[in-house]
Amino acid sequence: MKFIRALYFSDRFFTLAASIAALFIVSFFIEILFPFAKITFLLLIGATLADIAILFSSRQGIKAIRHCPERLSNGDENQIHISLQSFFRIPVTAAVIDEIPHQFQVRDLNFVISLPAGDTQQINYSLRPVKRGEYDFGGINLLVSSILGLATRRIIAPENKLVPVYPSFLQMRKYELLAISNNLTNTGIKRIRRIGQNLEFEQIKKYTAGDDIRSINWKATARKADLMVNNFQDERSQQVYSLIDKGRVMKMPFNGMSLLDYAINASLVISNIAIKKSDKAGLITFQDKIGTLLSASRINKQMSNIMDILYNQKTAYRESDFSVLYATIRRRITQRSLLLLFTNFETNYSLQRQLPYLKNLAHQHLLVVIFFENTEMKTLIEKRSTDLESIYYKAVAEKFSYEKKLIVKELRKNGIQALLTTPEKLTVNTINKYLELKARNLI
Repeated sequence: MKFIRALYFSDRFFTLAASIAALFIVSFFIEILFPFAKITFLLLIGATLADIAILFSSRQGIKAIRHCPERLSNGDENQIHISLQSFFRIPVTAAVIDEIPHQFQVRDLNFVISLPAGDTQQINYSLRPVKRGEYDFGGINLLVSSILGLATRRIIAPENKLVPVYPSFLQMRKYELLAISNNLTNTGIKRIRRIGQNLEFEQIKKYTAGDDIRSINWKATARKADLMVNNFQDERSQQVYSLIDKGRVMKMPFNGMSLLDYAINASLVISNIAIKKSDKAGLITFQDKIGTLLSASRINKQMSNIMDILYNQKTAYRESDFSVLYATIRRRITQRSLLLLFTNFETNYSLQRQLPYLKNLAHQHLLVVIFFENTEMKTLIEKRSTDLESIYYKAVAEKFSYEKKLIVKELRKNGIQALLTTPEKLTVNTINKYLELKARNLI
């Protein structure tokens, strides 16, 4: 039974069989063709049996192993590798079909590869998940054919594996390495000029663009024959909290990911950067009630705790209750902290409903409201109008875009820091804002 289930006939076999059948029909009228039809039929049968014998001559055939990370990074391209080892004594061709998780909705992931006798090769591809959770990989299907191409042998490699998708730890590692090597400017992070600085000396380093020229160490410059500056320590051990709104306003999708997942990825990165800058990172999630509260800290396992909490965030996308958020922060966070609130406001009216709670938070802490620019509206505004209907759509889009600008002005008028950003630039702009506030000694 296993032999029968593993055996398939190719398109070439059926094409030849149909041609021979047509030859038999023609030979009914032209008798001289009948012997040729019989000979070709026997040759087809013999070649097919030989092809089957070749394909099943090796018990194992081809060994396939999928090399997949223990966890995938949400919103990033994750590299997957499939190693193939041939045990055939002749060259074969294999069509490789990997059973990837249904969440990707990909039905055409098919690789055709030629394998010389006893050779080993590798297939590389990438997957970009857009939701957190568990992803179930199935087996690897191999459809093997020889040079004759009349029959096909199916080999299934049982590479079933359940892989969790975590918030974007690849982004976190990327910005962590850049922060350590002081190369954040390479990714769009601005170099902020410091307005003030502490008097605690840390080190002497080479001058780079943006350093305060008043801190040039002329003695060290003379010794090194290069501009050297005194470097002073930043304010440390400040509390940085990421406040993530899990309400229905965060359900809006961009490039397959919801605003909530963009906010979760940015929170992971900014928490790691804060800890690397010797600050304390904490986390609060909320919707109609408080979901999770992790007190700010910079202990060794804090980032592990933050990642586990963000991975397990689930939401019913209910109406967000900012009064509950304000009451919880007032009761649980007594030290002045930097609060990075990830939410979304589409109209000035929706802001006015929450503004009293935001003003009260801003009196006690340094509050930054981070909300999102609608890129679809921006595309609609830039698109040229061709008829009356498109003019109406463009006018409505401009109205909503203007509302966003009014929200920024209203927040700043009430002494609240505001950041309007596109989802794609959320992480970079959040880091820029954090570094700007640190440079201005506001925290």
